Amino acid sequence: MTHVYGNEASSSSTSLNSSQDTEDDHTIAAMLAEDEKLRFDGKLGKRLSHLDSIPHTPRVIGDIPDPNHATLDHERLAERMSIYGLAEMQIEGDGNCQFRALADQLFQNPDHHKYIRKKVCKQLKRHRKLYESYVPMKYSRYVRKMKRLGEWGDHVTLQAAADRFEAKICLVTSFRDSGYIEILPKIGNPTKELWLSFWSEVHYNSIYQAGEVPTRPYRKKHWLF
Repeated sequence: MTHVYGNEASSSSTSLNSSQDTEDDHTIAAMLAEDEKLRFDGKLGKRLSHLDSIPHTPRVIGDIPDPNHATLDHERLAERMSIYGLAEMQIEGDGNCQFRALADQLFQNPDHHKYIRKKVCKQLKRHRKLYESYVPMKYSRYVRKMKRLGEWGDHVTLQAAADRFEAKICLVTSFRDSGYIEILPKIGNPTKELWLSFWSEVHYNSIYQAGEVPTRPYRKKHWLF
């Protein structure tokens, strides 16, 4: 009997969670449609128009750098941010950082990362021909993997996010030879501009002008500096 009640409780909980997710989706969609702050104003882009971007190639995550290289990369990124007059809002390092950073840029709330992941995965599934050639594994397996919370986003999901949200994603990186990358929608012109930092293949943060970083709750992970 206890086992039956447990299943019923689990089913009820799942139903409630599903209902809550649907309600959250509607709320976030309304925010995206109504919030004029999301429209493209290019404020940071105008300040940094002197930067030369490199062509973006969607790709999955490569090898994770060793700690020594990661430390050097982090120092390079910090110096680059200082030179450009930018500052990072620290995003939780729980495997969802790319989607959290995008949610912060779009909705001023990184907790909406589940909605971002869901929309990106729908974009990947519906427009397979746009992305399949960049994925070195069975495509359906890749999409299933990306649906899981905690699965790291990559440059393929960034391209899908740019396409789905009609955004120019500006990526300031820790890499020596590719410090600035612009990811543009494959079709049409961007209607908004999102700024992220990217450290050593392992972490994304949300970027603001120095002195304008909002205060949000953040739980630091042990592998972040």
